[in-house]
Amino acid sequence: MVQQMTNQFKDLRQLVNEALKTTEKEFVQLTDNVVELLSKEKGRVGSVHITGRLVETQPKGVATVVGDIHGDLETLAQILQDSRVTEKMQREEHTLLIFLGDYGDRGIYSPEVYYIVLKLKEAYPEHVVLMRGNHEGPEDILASPHDLPTHLHRKFGEEWPKAYEKLRQLFDQLYNAVLLKERYIMLHGGVPSQAKSIEDLAYAHKRHPHETHLEEMLWSDPEESISGTYPSPRGAGKLFGKDVTDKFLKMLNVKVLIRGHEPSEAGYKINHEGKILTLFSRKGEPYFNNQAACLQLDLTAKAENAYQLGDFVRLL
Repeated sequence: MVQQMTNQFKDLRQLVNEALKTTEKEFVQLTDNVVELLSKEKGRVGSVHITGRLVETQPKGVATVVGDIHGDLETLAQILQDSRVTEKMQREEHTLLIFLGDYGDRGIYSPEVYYIVLKLKEAYPEHVVLMRGNHEGPEDILASPHDLPTHLHRKFGEEWPKAYEKLRQLFDQLYNAVLLKERYIMLHGGVPSQAKSIEDLAYAHKRHPHETHLEEMLWSDPEESISGTYPSPRGAGKLFGKDVTDKFLKMLNVKVLIRGHEPSEAGYKINHEGKILTLFSRKGEPYFNNQAACLQLDLTAKAENAYQLGDFVRLL
């Protein structure tokens, strides 16, 4: 079915086939290449600027923003096909492909999704931004159940621990946040409620677990009926009210938080009176949402709220 979807693009079809056929040695080598690449990214990289684990970009060009994939190879292939993002990255300097995290777990094609995402990063290092989700979190707050080892064992047999060890190294190199000045902040989960400066986002990984910034950025969810924060039923992170969102966006001088993390029947949802846009980019069990969504975002556009981003949402 995936191959039928990708007939339009020979290179994408080949990439999917490579992912389905990759060996443990090839997978480990690819992951190692990207770990090394990410470890060297700092300062100016293409059209973005990197400080710690924060990516800052200017209001130029376009971005394809992808939410949680969770091993859904078919929908990932469809997103890449429909967006034509690989063609854009080849010919346009100011084109970004931003993943909000949660590449694996919950779907049997988790290794294949990682392979494709890492291949894209290797091929277009200045254009692809890989963010960290709660399913790529530190071991002390890693999502449970954690299905990735099972999927790697299915894929690679008894050699799977090598692939998993290398992916754990990858997780520590993924980005915490993406900031488009005066427009948007992108996180996987939610607002770090105690953050006082942009440095708290850039270096949240270094301050974990002594400060809660990283945990909340990976795990928290917006709630309409509260003020302040409340313990999350997820067991990590917090529920946070609109007042927390307002304070955070004002601190960063941006209008909208774009996030993943939370399943949505429609593929996306809006919270806190248009201050938050949630994208969920996979379909099927165990979430059983009818639609997935991604964002084809004009970075020059200056939306005042998430409702005005509706024209950029693409449903699958």
